[in-house]
Amino acid sequence: MTSMGFFDLAVAAPSMKAALEAWGSGSNLFHQGFAKQVDDPDTVAATMAKPGVVLQRPIGTKGNFREHAHLPSSLELGGAPEQNRNGRKRANPSTNKLNEKEIQKAALEYERERQKQELERRNQEVAEVKRRKRREDAIGKLRSAFEEAEQEHQSKASAIEQERSALERRARREEQRWGKEKERLEDRLRKAGG
Repeated sequence: MTSMGFFDLAVAAPSMKAALEAWGSGSNLFHQGFAKQVDDPDTVAATMAKPGVVLQRPIGTKGNFREHAHLPSSLELGGAPEQNRNGRKRANPSTNKLNEKEIQKAALEYERERQKQELERRNQEVAEVKRRKRREDAIGKLRSAFEEAEQEHQSKASAIEQERSALERRARREEQRWGKEKERLEDRLRKAGG
């Protein structure tokens, strides 16, 4: 049993190492004094019913451990937990020792749960790889479509630019022709007296 965040966590595991793995701890909480083995009959019964599954209850409460506990309101707490002289919670005395058969059964169930969770994790990884591949494929197709559209635009813009250059040349030639024609006609008009 240990505490993380707002919850006490408990798990039935065949070893301290397995409990640490179930909690997702990267350090030895048992060695550091943040985790302990418990023999409280209610805690043992709850965890043995679901070996390998991390159960929770709000810190400071004496309620049952559950897979998904909720935080109580201050009214639900009803008072402080029983404490000894050192200010620590009193542990319930052991009233029930587990026999070897129950321990083996719990270890087997723990291993099944661990394998189930590992399979789920692998399936999630495979699904994530597939999602990532579909996304990369879709991005690749969009990039190809973008590049194709950009090339088409550049081709059309180039053709328009060529047409514009040709029109500008025609316009200059027309201005030159008109300038000469205008000058010739104005000269004739002056000579005619008009």
